[in-house]
Amino acid sequence: MDVALFDFDLPNDRIALRPARPRDSARLLLVDGATIADRAMLDLPSLLRPDDVLVFNDTKVIPAQLEGIRGDARIGATLHKREGLRSWWAFVRNAKRIRIGDVIDFGEGARATAAQRDDAGGVLLAFHGEEPVELLLERVGRTPLPPYIASKRSTDANDAADYQTMFARETGAVAAPTAALHFTDRLVAAIDGRGIARETLTLHVGAGTFLPVKAGNTTGHRMHAEWGRIDLGTANRLNEARARGGRLIAVGTTSLRLIESAATEDGTIQPFEGDTAIFITPGYRFRAVDGLMTNFHLPKSTLFMLVSALMGLDLMQQAYAHAIAERYRFYSYGDGSLLLPQRGK
Repeated sequence: MDVALFDFDLPNDRIALRPARPRDSARLLLVDGATIADRAMLDLPSLLRPDDVLVFNDTKVIPAQLEGIRGDARIGATLHKREGLRSWWAFVRNAKRIRIGDVIDFGEGARATAAQRDDAGGVLLAFHGEEPVELLLERVGRTPLPPYIASKRSTDANDAADYQTMFARETGAVAAPTAALHFTDRLVAAIDGRGIARETLTLHVGAGTFLPVKAGNTTGHRMHAEWGRIDLGTANRLNEARARGGRLIAVGTTSLRLIESAATEDGTIQPFEGDTAIFITPGYRFRAVDGLMTNFHLPKSTLFMLVSALMGLDLMQQAYAHAIAERYRFYSYGDGSLLLPQRGK
């Protein structure tokens, strides 16, 4: 498909630079079938059915943004995917100043050798020593805010907590599963009280999620792989819920992509552990996911393509035009949407 079909104009002042406080005070745009309605995040339990299941991503964001030197050159690196115990692929600023075998000093005893390049311009960094890389990052790394926030303000102490969901358990993400940033103990209690089940899986979100689609056609875009896991018990419970007539509502595009990666043609969710580079565009037949809670996404992004595949491109263009006109807050720290396609009824 022509990537231009997924474009829209977003005023700069609609980009949220800070989250709502409290988190569950954000707005929620409901798109139910072809109906578009303005709601609030605290309305979520009443918008779902008691037999529904919300599926969360329990990945935890690491301080994956580094600044270092190689000789007299300043090097910026954003880790995006673990390759081994001490090696990470990174997007590197000033990468032309680095040769394979060069050592980059990130300070505080954190040093890494540029071990390899890939054909997308990434650099494999092999960290020195025996100290866990996560400990090195705690000393020298920064919270990797999305470019559309980082270009407008500096990262500060608040971001370390703001850019982490209440479900974060498994370290390894370099971007938050932002739909879950809206959840609080109060909202979760209301969800539980309505009889809505909750399950978790793990997908370590990579910085590739922010990369623009440079191809003119979706067939020319290559997705970056991300590592995920659904264990046997979780897969069984999700299948049992669907067999009882419950709907699986993914909280975030990361949860949706992993569920769809693990599902067979007949919709059965299998245990899964490994990389997924699934790219969902209009025409995709959803196997297991019945709805999606998500934030608002960038024009011409793979994530706007995904929600358009779920709900229809025309309807999502209408929904986003409504959200812009009604001054919803966009992107990672912005408001949310609940997308329930007609076939889920």
